[in-house]
Amino acid sequence: MERRSIALIDANNFYVSCERVFRPDLEGRPVVVLSNNDGCIVSRSAEAKAIGVPMGAPWHQQSVLAREHGIIALSSNYALYADMSNRFMRLLARFSPRQEVYSIDECFLDLGDVRGQPAGEAVRVGHRILSLIRRQVGLPVCVGVGPTKTLAKLANRIAKKFPEWRGVCDLGPMPDDERDGLMARVPVDDVWGVGYRFAIRLLAIGIRTALDLRRADQIFIRSRFNVVLARTVAELNGVPCIGLEEGAPPKQQIISSRSFGVPIRDVVSLEESIVAYTTRAAEKLRRQASVAGLVTVFLTTNRFHESEEQYHASHTVALPEPSDDTRRLAAAAVGALRAIYRPGFAYHKTGIFLGEIHGRDIRQPPLFFSTTDAERERGRALMTAIDAVNAAYGRGAVRFLGEGTSRPWKLRSQFRSPKYTTSLADIPVARAA
Repeated sequence: MERRSIALIDANNFYVSCERVFRPDLEGRPVVVLSNNDGCIVSRSAEAKAIGVPMGAPWHQQSVLAREHGIIALSSNYALYADMSNRFMRLLARFSPRQEVYSIDECFLDLGDVRGQPAGEAVRVGHRILSLIRRQVGLPVCVGVGPTKTLAKLANRIAKKFPEWRGVCDLGPMPDDERDGLMARVPVDDVWGVGYRFAIRLLAIGIRTALDLRRADQIFIRSRFNVVLARTVAELNGVPCIGLEEGAPPKQQIISSRSFGVPIRDVVSLEESIVAYTTRAAEKLRRQASVAGLVTVFLTTNRFHESEEQYHASHTVALPEPSDDTRRLAAAAVGALRAIYRPGFAYHKTGIFLGEIHGRDIRQPPLFFSTTDAERERGRALMTAIDAVNAAYGRGAVRFLGEGTSRPWKLRSQFRSPKYTTSLADIPVARAA
């Protein structure tokens, strides 16, 4: 019977590591990367973790700790991170024809049938991956290997958490007692598929580690929790239940939202932001060849400013006909915003959800309204042309006037690094003495 070897490779502290590739002076120092608008901490170096900087905490609440330890904060630079991720994934594709890009900094590789492979082959491949990624893109990574995706994730966790593994752990050929000893050191909430709420319930019935969960009765877990967690138990026992997804499935919901750089009170600025966010969402919609039938808009004041009067609202508009045309989606979004806007508040954030998403080829004409085929084709050609220009000359080379020109609501990115790999003006310059 075939027994496959699955590897999970992920980059350590990805955003911080991307910054360090171009800023070697950040090595060994506590560094954090902040979310949009420099709000919360979304990535921490090992040094920042060691001094107790919490993940997800608002940056302004860490000022005392930052001064005391000299923590360096950087604004998020998603153009840089996306480009580094693409380079990282292309290199990993050399090791297997079957690759699942799981997130911006993680991917699964199918290393094939392990029968007939020399002992320790997967570990040797893992170290070749570590060396290649470090040499060619400068990122530190860890590699976990196992006969299932859940065991590969667990092995990766072990490789990352316990330095004696030197960044690579293969649970596949390991003797049972050694593997059990390792699994007994991993808390159950570190197992892939065990969320925070399940972890609390598992702890309540005495399942505290990955080993406890592996030994749990699968039928009991299914009846007490659900079939998904029962599959996790099977995978921990080496029974593959979760296949490799080599192509990302289309998103069923697309969200675009941001906090403002300054409080916004006037409806015109709010409308500009909503048109801009709708434009981003519509681009994503067209990239996956889908259309949306629902547009939801929300707006909110800043809940951290407790002394100010608070207001939160959302409104959903059903389109007469599903569309991927920015103009139609933006018109619906602006209508939804006007329905919930109330003057007198200092707004902190707006956003848009696109729902009822399906393939653009699946079409059911509405009963009372329908665009003609010619109108639809003209609209699609216009959107295709705009997307092509922006892809060639950079986002925003062509944009809708409704997005505004001065845009005072734009994000605050006080500490953002240059776009080293995607902007000619930002390419690093080396000078010889």
